[in-house]
Amino acid sequence: MGKKPHFKHHPAEAAPVPDAPVAAGLDTALPEGPPEAAGADGPAPPAVAGPPETEVGPPGGNGLAPMEPVGQDVARLERELADQKDKLLRIAADFDNYRKRTAKEKAETWGRAQADLLQRVLEVIDDLGRVAHLDPAQTSAQALHEGMGLVERKLLKTLEGVGLERVDPSGQVFDPNAHEAVMTAPAPSAELDGSVSMVFQAGYRINGMLLRPARVAVYAWTEPVEPDVVN
Repeated sequence: MGKKPHFKHHPAEAAPVPDAPVAAGLDTALPEGPPEAAGADGPAPPAVAGPPETEVGPPGGNGLAPMEPVGQDVARLERELADQKDKLLRIAADFDNYRKRTAKEKAETWGRAQADLLQRVLEVIDDLGRVAHLDPAQTSAQALHEGMGLVERKLLKTLEGVGLERVDPSGQVFDPNAHEAVMTAPAPSAELDGSVSMVFQAGYRINGMLLRPARVAVYAWTEPVEPDVVN
């Protein structure tokens, strides 16, 4: 047999490793800087640039609004002062007109109220004149007394129509808000202590408002003194 061909084994040579691909446009170079900028774990990250600083205010100024010229400032203040003065004068004039108008309306209202009252009393005045001019030779005292009573009742009825109320506190408990005590009288019993004993002058109210208090005498009770017992 013929000999087999002998192939000498040679170890395979390592293929060269290609360089790592580099992204297009990516700069992988480390930032240059002083050695102390790098930390213990490696170089410091690159500084990030912020937005550019902008000036506040007008270019070349200090950031403040431009000042108004002195002459224009004074003129503006004078105009504002004149406007305020004009407003105050208008308000004062309006208030004065209001005061005058209110006083006039009040006087007219009071005049109409007086005229209405007098118109109501005119008939009573006519009746009073008839009684006053009666012939004494032909009029008895009884007739004159009755005539005066009629006039009085008619006058009171007329005044009650405008809100007048007669206050006659006979036999009532004394009320200092509506009565005026002019004297005291001995009370016949303790139950009458502090009550009105006599009315000297009647009082009057109009629409609930006191015009004149009633002048009265008031009972005052005093304990009787017991005589000493002689042993």
